[in-house]
Amino acid sequence: MLDVKNLTFKVNENGIERSIVKNISFQVDDGEMLVITGPNGGGKSSLAKVLMGIEEADSGQIILDGEDITSYDINHRANAGIGFAFQQPPRFKGMTVIRLLSLAAGKELSKPECCRMLSAVGLCANEYITREVDATLSGGEMKRLEIATVLAKTHKLCIFDEPEAGIDLWSFSMLVQQFEEIHEKKEQSLILISHQERIIKMADRIMVIENGRIHLLGDTKEILPQLMNTADSLACLKRNTSVE
Repeated sequence: MLDVKNLTFKVNENGIERSIVKNISFQVDDGEMLVITGPNGGGKSSLAKVLMGIEEADSGQIILDGEDITSYDINHRANAGIGFAFQQPPRFKGMTVIRLLSLAAGKELSKPECCRMLSAVGLCANEYITREVDATLSGGEMKRLEIATVLAKTHKLCIFDEPEAGIDLWSFSMLVQQFEEIHEKKEQSLILISHQERIIKMADRIMVIENGRIHLLGDTKEILPQLMNTADSLACLKRNTSVE
């Protein structure tokens, strides 16, 4: 279980301190899917980066299965069982796709194993398996590859920051299917940051973050109608699957 207590994250902009994440507390149970949504610039991605250790919290605690990981760096948090898919994945010149997936899985993967992982995110495996993870890959291809690296290994908690960004409708449907399968197994907890109604509807619970604070948090059947019936919320909830 993930237990977040009074988490605060601040940035300094031109000598002026500004709070991005403001005293946020919540839990994610084992096997639960929590979808975080809300207006752009509300602090969702910053919260995800703090949870993964990419950014350092100014105060508060992050506890994973009873272990306080607040002071852990990104590598220690990965070893503790957290997987993270970036909104804008990094590129690794000289690194092949099969090597990257093997590193993500923590073991040497066979070509058929890598092919299955790539196919699961909508990539034609034979075309990609020996390619380098560099500028020759499009943003959408990088996004799908990044998701494949997270899916390559079972984690205690997987965090996906806008997984629908930059992918086509067909790949999006395959991605949703992957999330559904992971969720059905109840082996991993999932945090998905998304504006897509189809993803939001899959959640056990929904968290709405606005201006760095939790605006709404509760069961999907309770929160989703409020999102659908509130004009301001509809602005941040993409009811159509407007992917590339």
